[in-house]
Amino acid sequence: MCGACSSGFPVIGGIPWLFADPRQALAEWRGRLTLLSQHLASEAAAMRAVEGPMLEATRRRLASTATAYEDQIERLRILLAPLGLEQAGIAEATHRGLGTKLPIQQGLSNYYVNLHRDWAWGDEENAASLGEIAGLLGGHVKGLGHTLVQGAGACRLAYDLHAAGDAPLTVATDFNPLLMFAARELLAGRGVELYEFPIAPRRIEDHAVLRRLAAPAPGRAGLELVAADALQPPFADGAFDTVVTPWFVDIIGEPFARVAARINLLLKPGGRWINFGSLAFSRAAHAERFGLEEVLESMAPAGFAAPAVRENTLPYMRSPASRHSRLETTVSWVTNKIAAPAEQPRARVVPEWLLQADKPVPRTPAFEMQAISSRVHAFLLALINGERSMRDMARVLVEQRLMSAQEAEAQVRLFLTRLHEESETRSSF
Repeated sequence: MCGACSSGFPVIGGIPWLFADPRQALAEWRGRLTLLSQHLASEAAAMRAVEGPMLEATRRRLASTATAYEDQIERLRILLAPLGLEQAGIAEATHRGLGTKLPIQQGLSNYYVNLHRDWAWGDEENAASLGEIAGLLGGHVKGLGHTLVQGAGACRLAYDLHAAGDAPLTVATDFNPLLMFAARELLAGRGVELYEFPIAPRRIEDHAVLRRLAAPAPGRAGLELVAADALQPPFADGAFDTVVTPWFVDIIGEPFARVAARINLLLKPGGRWINFGSLAFSRAAHAERFGLEEVLESMAPAGFAAPAVRENTLPYMRSPASRHSRLETTVSWVTNKIAAPAEQPRARVVPEWLLQADKPVPRTPAFEMQAISSRVHAFLLALINGERSMRDMARVLVEQRLMSAQEAEAQVRLFLTRLHEESETRSSF
């Protein structure tokens, strides 16, 4: 824990680590980032192991990309050294067995490109983002007061708002330490070199592009980074004059009404909520897949005035090394807190047996079902010995009375198809 501060939370790599359970968050991210290194190493090895006749251009692409993956591992280890990655001695197979998802499915690859957009090639997009917020506020970003940028990602918008405005304090939060540690270096005026891996490379050399990331100038005094979970914000009620949510409300994983109520609590009376980004709730429950009309109707119960709204179509992730980019129709609004939310947002309820390591873990119906599923899964995997065919495996299932002869072969095929498809998905960075 941090001996230099009185908060009882650690400061890791110069960034306050304000998670509800700091040690658990550190262990989770350490494991995910170690798993990413293992994944990159295995992919590089697979590229180098390709044999047989191939085009010279293919040979060059495989060799250069494998070298980039290996170099990226070392660059990540240096950047993320404060996490103590050497302590995460768990093999990839063990991580999978424990249910740890690949970090490329936990935001590291989804938002990793934001680093390059924010600090390498995205001047047009960055200026457009700042312009949308300025447009809401009469053409400037002055007078924001104490400002919180939730889900700040690679932090360019927070940097630009603070640089162009007069806020005495801007706090940028995100839960992803890769983005936070990179931003720490950049805001301090230090450059960072990392590879960009475009979705649709234009040329062979674009499969892995070493970019130098840099801020136009060091961050203005008063811009602070905090690692935290937006679902459990570590700030006192009424701590901020302004809360900014960029590309946030539709991906946070909570119903919009609850998100709005949480933001209300963070604001002082009369405080301002500025939103910018997409409204794409497609992964939410059906009733929570809000459109703009539903968002606007939710404002009053959450304690906000009717917002001023802007919609605009902007370029999005137009990497010069990729053939893939798009236009995004963003929704921006500004509104003021006029009352407390009608309903207090529920806090996460964590069972006692998850908080105290010596408490017995209950055998819940969900755990019982998972145990049965895992036994079946393990039994099927044990049948794969390099010699049995699908028909042989189906015959064993019938003999063990696990399923009928009519369905066994089809179920084995489905099982193996899923395993194969998952392995193919994991093989792409």
